[in-house]
Amino acid sequence: MLEDLRTLVEVESPSRDLEALTASAKTVAAVIESRLGGQASLIESEAGPHVHWSGGGDPRVLVLGHHDTVFPLGTLERRPFKVEGGHATGPGVFDMLGGLVQAVHGLATLEDRSGVEILVTADEEVGSRTSRALIEERALACGAVLVMEGAADGGGLKTGRKGCGTFQVSIAGRASHAGLEPAAGVNALIEAAHQVLDIAALGRPEAGTTVTPTVAAAGTLDNVVPAEATVVVDVRVETGEERDRIESAFAALAPHLAEARIEVEGSIGRPPMPESASAELFALARTLVPDLEGKAVGGGSDGNFTAALGVPTLDGLGAVGGGAHADHEYLVVESMAERARLVADLVTAIRRR
Repeated sequence: MLEDLRTLVEVESPSRDLEALTASAKTVAAVIESRLGGQASLIESEAGPHVHWSGGGDPRVLVLGHHDTVFPLGTLERRPFKVEGGHATGPGVFDMLGGLVQAVHGLATLEDRSGVEILVTADEEVGSRTSRALIEERALACGAVLVMEGAADGGGLKTGRKGCGTFQVSIAGRASHAGLEPAAGVNALIEAAHQVLDIAALGRPEAGTTVTPTVAAAGTLDNVVPAEATVVVDVRVETGEERDRIESAFAALAPHLAEARIEVEGSIGRPPMPESASAELFALARTLVPDLEGKAVGGGSDGNFTAALGVPTLDGLGAVGGGAHADHEYLVVESMAERARLVADLVTAIRRR
């Protein structure tokens, strides 16, 4: 497993880099074929190739992951793959190349791999725009989904996820000289300040809803009244009702300054994954490993899409470790074999139902 993990990590795969993602997809396909036999197909998309493999027979379970990472080319040079002190480190080990390797090696222990499909997408980190329809198609065909994203803290499975999305609020004002005639302008930065306060007030922590302005930009020179500004907002919700409320509230944003104009783009693209979606498969996992813990988390995954369809979905089956999207990302090596066995045993149990 460590050999295959090194192979995947050392083919860097930043989202939106089509050349890098093509090389990564070919490498993922080669690893799958070398361990499981058969042929893995590359499904081309505007975001890069997705990888699909089938063990044949009637589809029963979809093993779902992604091979794109958040790290730009060159990260590997600064932070090469290594194993030290019981941890494997390197870009993407935890999110989520380690999970892919564990899944493949777990399935390799099964003499009969019929009914199993693997789908490894190229754009999960940037919204799954090109892969969503394919994910939903295969999830409905299979009827059960195992998501190989990294485990929750302490190695627990992810039994629920918030819905998540990004909004961009663009503000148009009017430029003027900040010293000679400031009143002749419409200050987009001041309007943006009003909007940030209005937007932040939409959060309802008691309902699990967070609304967090994260990026803002305005102005061109220090003596010019800003004519343009933008505010980017991260939103997380636990329920469909809160999703509808937030989307309606963004659509209803109105300017505070006369003559300022506002345009809103975005949505909550990943629907919430309620814990009810994982209940059946989590109970099955607990029969295999009785001390497994489950946890609802704030981050989203492609499991949100499959759960929204009513397909039983269990997430967080991948690497045990931490530091997703950060330089201290790591994977606990001694957990790899155990998690690989869990995937194999879950597949077997699902096919027996």
